[in-house]
Amino acid sequence: MAEMEMITFTDDNGEEVNLYVFEETKVAGVNYLLVSESMDTDAEMYIFKEVFTSEDGEELSYEPVEEDSELEYIGKIFEEMMNEDET
Repeated sequence: MAEMEMITFTDDNGEEVNLYVFEETKVAGVNYLLVSESMDTDAEMYIFKEVFTSEDGEELSYEPVEEDSELEYIGKIFEEMMNEDET
């Protein structure tokens, strides 16, 4: 298996969590990542989006997608992408 890209996320408790990046896509100018704490495709997956944390647009971080409609829409895109990868 090829080495997967990883990102480090700081959770609400201030703990760093390493997440494997399964897929990446851009929708309406926003980058989204499909990530998991495990390399197992059956593990729980999360959707993160790229956000700029400074006014000058130079500092970048990733935040979990929490809005239901956005999560559902982007989730369907990632589901299709994962299904294409399996064929």
